[in-house]
Amino acid sequence: MKNVLVLGGTGFVGRHVCEKLQRDGWTTTVPTRRALNASAVQHLPRLTVLEADVHHEATLTRLLAGQQAVVNLVAILHGSEAAFERCHVELPAKLARACAAAGVRRVVHVSALGVSLDGPSRYQRSKARGEEVLRSAGLDLSILRPSVIFGAGDRFLNLFAQLQTVFPVVPLAGANARFQPVWVEDVASAVVACLNDSGLPMSSIGQTFECAGPDVFTLSELVRLAGRYGSRERPVLPLPDGLGRLQARLMELAPGEPLMSRDNLAAMSVDNVASGQWPGLSSLGLAATSITSVAPTYLGHHGTRSGLLAARRRFLRP
Repeated sequence: MKNVLVLGGTGFVGRHVCEKLQRDGWTTTVPTRRALNASAVQHLPRLTVLEADVHHEATLTRLLAGQQAVVNLVAILHGSEAAFERCHVELPAKLARACAAAGVRRVVHVSALGVSLDGPSRYQRSKARGEEVLRSAGLDLSILRPSVIFGAGDRFLNLFAQLQTVFPVVPLAGANARFQPVWVEDVASAVVACLNDSGLPMSSIGQTFECAGPDVFTLSELVRLAGRYGSRERPVLPLPDGLGRLQARLMELAPGEPLMSRDNLAAMSVDNVASGQWPGLSSLGLAATSITSVAPTYLGHHGTRSGLLAARRRFLRP
């Protein structure tokens, strides 16, 4: 029996990973602080949801008992230096020690394109330190570095599509930042391919893979694309650096999770595209999917029709 622990299994990428693991015959354990957060995956066969704090090392060690592998998807985009350190560095360190204690060697870790120990953002630097922690632990490690991830339910293209239904123009910081968007299904398939490993053009153990789509876009182009495939395309107004930083600062002060932070803006000063220094999806036997073939299938449902569908779901919910 193939048993795997998935950290971050209730998130956007995690849900797709869990579905593909289920189809591939894996028995999956997904820890979460609240079982309610796992509603999207708890119906899957051979999947167990456990309420647990994965930042507690002893708990993490217990969760690893009987597992053949672990997938780490836990990440944050916004937060203080301490929050990035806790999530991206301290958790991988605890995971490495817990793996040693539980006798688990196989680890698939999802990082990000553009990470660097001397990167311009706290996100990039903390992600790079987390990779180093795991590399130094002597594990059978595979690291995936995706560009920005798109797909139904994403908080990227959907957000820009929704904004263009409200505002007549989109003032945009970092408009010329370059991305190579990758489909969430391709990232999930890459995780499963790394776990299976056999039959790949090359062994994934000890390797870092860049997960990127076939096309490169500026942020401005992606915003216009989201509007075009959504219900309304609005003009994009690129902001100069000073106004861009002010916009990000004001967004940080708004309640809830910010749409953009100054740290995000700093990260966008480095192109989020495949460097070519590492193997890509093709080395995992996968063909990257274009954003133009997927985005039209899920964008554009934010108006009256969307409201009627939401009302229907509420009415039918037991």
